[in-house]
Amino acid sequence: MSTEQRLHIDATALTQFAAAVLEAKGVASADAAITADVLVQADLRGIVSHGVARLRRYVDGLDSGLMKAKPDTTVVNETPATALIDADGGLGQPASHLAMSMAIEKAEKLGAGFVTVRNSNHYGFAGYYPLMALQRGCVGISMTNSAVLVVPTFARNALLGTNPIAVAAPGGSEPPFVLDMATSTVPRGKLEVYNRQEQSIPMGWATDAAGEPTDDAGKVLRNFQQLAGGGLLPMGGAGELLGGHKGYGLAVLVEVLSAVLSGAAHADQVYPKDADGKPLPANLGHFFGALKIDAFRPQAEFEASMDDLQQRLKGADRVEGQDRIWVAGEKEHDSHAQQSVHGITVGAKVSADLLALSKEYGVAIDGTLDDSTDT
Repeated sequence: MSTEQRLHIDATALTQFAAAVLEAKGVASADAAITADVLVQADLRGIVSHGVARLRRYVDGLDSGLMKAKPDTTVVNETPATALIDADGGLGQPASHLAMSMAIEKAEKLGAGFVTVRNSNHYGFAGYYPLMALQRGCVGISMTNSAVLVVPTFARNALLGTNPIAVAAPGGSEPPFVLDMATSTVPRGKLEVYNRQEQSIPMGWATDAAGEPTDDAGKVLRNFQQLAGGGLLPMGGAGELLGGHKGYGLAVLVEVLSAVLSGAAHADQVYPKDADGKPLPANLGHFFGALKIDAFRPQAEFEASMDDLQQRLKGADRVEGQDRIWVAGEKEHDSHAQQSVHGITVGAKVSADLLALSKEYGVAIDGTLDDSTDT
């Protein structure tokens, strides 16, 4: 396949393909279906960094034994309102789907439910799980800690992940509010894009090995690989002047609720290595919450207020040169609506990888190749 060809494929077909590849690696069919759905829903919403581009990562993790194909997932502790799940080193998506489902069920009975997960892996895009809550009349919450890339305020070396926070709340006539954000200035993927294009990154995104702000994306990425120091900055940037300490505080909050509360690895304990430098299981932690709306007020009233809130925000006077004010989740909602009908076009590099997986595991992929300058 040419590096200038991209795969165009229906979302259902792409989901079936991803699930079939995971099943070929020994993943149970139900777990494979959940994981595939999380990946493809990310692509549908335009969050391509967490879509099927991640499939190879999971295949490699299963190959290496760092991820278990058939984990013994267990509920360690449970009360009417809370629970703790041990994912036993399996894929993050199935354990997270179970945890969010339990949180919703508890909220339906008590008004609120909270579930944590430990001994897990990458769980996909954070917004998937709060969106589950919307279908059951709840506000949903999801957080996870992640690989170390972010430098605490005034520190030289990275100690935290990009640690996303996601919250979803339903609207009435308006789309749901879906906040899905990293607690860093940008994700690592943004640096990779700038590096490929040989562009300087804005000062305030990252620091070099000495802890000084840098505009050299390649240097930051090399420092990640060599563990030389520096990293991404918390949301708000360096120091306290523009609120970098607030992004740092939010990242630590995610560690507390996802990792410390569950007993997962925290800070630079995640993705550990043995004495010989061999990678060990990640032991990530997740946090899920659900709030039953009608435990507070009638859902129709809540949705009417959500519509009014969004309409006030979008109706605000705009600065010159801007034709729209967006509310969190709108762009992703529009992308989902369009690609659900017209199909997903996967980037050329990811397309090549999917076709390679198709050949490796004898799983057909039902798509068409389009010419493109995307690489």
